[in-house]
Formats: sequence, C-alpha cells, structure tokens
Amino acid sequence: MSRQAHRKRAPRGHDRRNIALGLVLCAQLMIVLDMTVVNIALPSMATGLHLSATSLSWVLNAYALTFGGLLLLGGRASDILGRREAFMAGLAVFTLASLAGGLATSSGVLLAARAVQGAGGAIASPAVLAAIVTGFPDGRERIRALSIFTAVTMGGSSLGLVIGGLIVQWASWRWVFFVNVPIGIIVVALAPRLLDSSRRRRGHFDAAGAITSTAGMSALVYAFINVASHGWSNHLSVGAFALAALLLGAFTVIETRSSQPITPLWLVRDRSRAASYVARLLLVAGMFGSFFFLTQFVQEVLGFSPLEAGAAFVPMTGALFATSRLATRLATRFGPKPLMIAGLLPVVAGMAWLGLLSTGTSYFPGVLVPMLLLGLGMGVAFVPLTMASLAGVPPKESGAAASMVNVMQQVGGALGLAILVTVYGTASRTAARHPVIGATVAAQSQHIRVHGMAAAFTAAAIFDAIALIVIAVVIRLRSEPGAQSGAPASQLEPAVERTSELLEADVI
Repeated sequence: MSRQAHRKRAPRGHDRRNIALGLVLCAQLMIVLDMTVVNIALPSMATGLHLSATSLSWVLNAYALTFGGLLLLGGRASDILGRREAFMAGLAVFTLASLAGGLATSSGVLLAARAVQGAGGAIASPAVLAAIVTGFPDGRERIRALSIFTAVTMGGSSLGLVIGGLIVQWASWRWVFFVNVPIGIIVVALAPRLLDSSRRRRGHFDAAGAITSTAGMSALVYAFINVASHGWSNHLSVGAFALAALLLGAFTVIETRSSQPITPLWLVRDRSRAASYVARLLLVAGMFGSFFFLTQFVQEVLGFSPLEAGAAFVPMTGALFATSRLATRLATRFGPKPLMIAGLLPVVAGMAWLGLLSTGTSYFPGVLVPMLLLGLGMGVAFVPLTMASLAGVPPKESGAAASMVNVMQQVGGALGLAILVTVYGTASRTAARHPVIGATVAAQSQHIRVHGMAAAFTAAAIFDAIALIVIAVVIRLRSEPGAQSGAPASQLEPAVERTSELLEADVI
C-alpha cells in the first residue's frame, strides 16, 4: 500500500512543482516585458503627457536605475527574509506601482511609479531563479526548468515589443501598466499555497551601500540628461556631477569597510573580469540607447503604427536568440575571447550604419540590415563575455558574480541612454542653427530630430568600438585544461554549462 500511495503522491508533487514554476515564470515575464512594452509606448506617452525627448528617457531610466541599483539588495533580502516572502513583497510593490503608472496624470507621478516598479522588480527577480534552482534539484528537471526560464526571459523581450504595439494601437499606453495588475494579484494570492518558504539566514542589508550607489548613479544620469537640455555650463548640471562624485565616493568607502558589502569589490581586482564588466557596460549602453531612438524613428519618421513598430524589432531579437544558443557551443571550440571579437565586429558595423540615418532612410535596408547585424553580433558576443565575467570565480561566489553582471547591464543601459540623449540634444541644437533652405517647418523639425538620432547612433558605435578595444587588449583568459593539447570540447562543457545557468539571470 505504501508503494501505491507513494506512486499516487508523486505525480501530485511533480504537478505542484510545475504549477509553481509557471507561477514564478509569470512574474518573471511581467518584469521582463515591462521594459520592452514601455519602449514601444514611448511616443504615445510623450503625446499624452507632453514629454520632451530628454524627459522621456527617464521613463526607461527611472526603472533601470532602481532595478539595477537595488538588485543585489534584493538578493540579500531573499536570503535574510526568505525567498517566498521577498518574492511576494517585491511583486506586490511592482503591481501597485503598475497601477499608479497607469493612472498617472503627470510626468512626475509616472516617473515615480516607474522607479518604484524597478525597486519591486529588484526584490522579486532574484527569488524567481532561486525558487527554480531549489524547486528542481534533479539534473534533468533543473535543466528543463532553466531552459523554459531562458525562453521566457529572452523571448519576453521580443514578445513585449509586439504586445506593446497591440496594446497601444488598440487601447492606450496606460494599459501597458494596467495589464500587470490582475496578473500580479493572482500570483501574489497563489504564492503562499504553491511556493515553499526558505530558511532565513543571519545578515544585514547594507542599506547604506544600496542607497549611495543608486542615488549616485541617478545623480550622474540626471547630470547628463540636464546637459542635453541646458548645456554643460548649467549650474544644475555641474551640481549634479559633483553630487554624483560625492555619493559614489561614499559608496566606495562604505563597501570597503562593510563586513557584508552589497557589492563585492574583490570581483573587479582581476583585470580580465573588470574589463568584461566595462565592455558589457559599453555594449549595453549602446544597445539600450539604440532601442530608445529606433522605436521613435520607425514610428515618427517611417510612419509605422505601434504594432508595426513592435514587429519591426522581431527579426533582430530572433537573430540574437538563435546565435546566443549557438555561441555556447562555439565557445568550447574557439575560446571566449576570439568569439567576443568576432561578435563585436558586426555590432560596430551595424551601429555605424545606423549613424547614417536620414529623413530618406527606409526600413529595408537602412534599418533592418543593421538591426540584424546587431542581433547576430550581440548573440555571439554576450555568452563568452559572461564567461569572462565568471572565469576564476569560486562556486560559492558565483551568485554574487552573476548578480554583478546583471547590475552592470542595468546601470550601463541607464547611463548610456543618458549620454546618448545628451549627444542627441547637442546635435539637434547644432542642426537647428543650420536650417535646410526651402524646407517646410515640419520637414525642418524632422530633419533636426533625425540628425540628432544619427549622432546618437554614431556615439553608440564609438561605445562598441571602445568595448572591442578593451576586449582585444585587456582581457587575458587562462586556457582551460586540455584546450591547448587538442582535448575534446567536452572537457570545457562544465564551465560553459555553469555559465549557461548563470546567464538565466541575465536579460540579454
């Protein structure tokens, strides 16, 4: 009887784990979708709330800064408070902030809601991957769960563009926030029944480190964006740069003296690992900014509807997804560094091509081909770049190293967008001082905007070129055992497999 009872109970336990997996993946999909869904809605938001290009960038940056700045704190909260409790608290904050964003009647309320959304996502997101790893201890089941997680995380970016287009075209930009509310309520309500609570650990949060780092980066981003509108000599810009230097300096001092720092500074002592962080920051800086300007270009210059604009990005995302899967195998054969260099060459070429945008540029080939180059190149480069960030890291510290990868990605996106918006503003003002003779007011305005966008893409190409130089000159990875003697690639698979699992926490 006991064997029969065990056989009957086993499927129920298995089904419960699968339902729990679906639950946490719903939350992860919401967090991932929120960036790309909002991206497509930016032009409609600008019209509805009368936002300028510089103010509009904060709709993305307010989320990215708090998400990236508090992500390590969220991981610590998951350990100290318990995974289920942190997951529920973070998702509840995210849901309430989504409701506030949808109801916003001013830019201030919208930006505050986006910042709180990022904070909620930072608390909930680390608990999602932890719940998958602990809920599926068996090797095959864990691999299956992580593969589904990967598909949700990476495919969600592309799906968000299409869903965002559908929502904006058939309803309103406000529904890109409202859609999160019922899903969040259902997930939070079911979490106590389906998710197990983890044992709490002793420790402290290092709130001072989290606050000074997030506030310092916010001040730096504000300084660059203010420069775009008011120039380098503006008192607010100068003051914001000084405040950023003060806060980031305080953050460094706090982390060196803390017994449990939120950012393990030993991670950047290795030159190759530090260089991989810098390269990632530069690459994401260019990509994040390119999405911001491309979504506006295809809608406001090419005249695409929101749905068409979302679909226009799908080929790039598909190319990135396909090549990133292939890159894991190639890395075992050729090594990470050659693959990074090979991947960055089309990225630099694609971004430089976008730097040639004009009011006469068409979607094909002027936008589609460079986007495909970006997708193919990024898919090849990001996997070995993550391997470089994790090389030589002890297994017990791999979580901190993986979190740092994600933090650098979020911070790089926010800072890069701020710099590219500054370039855009400066180039636009220059174009305005040299009007096109005989052009109508509307044509002149469009010429000014496109000139600024082209300058921003050129700056992004420079970011990518610098990243290529950093990788080629600074990164020095030790060969894996047997790699030089013609050993089979299978000897490299454990390291690559560990990297693939940690990539699940990294939204490429």
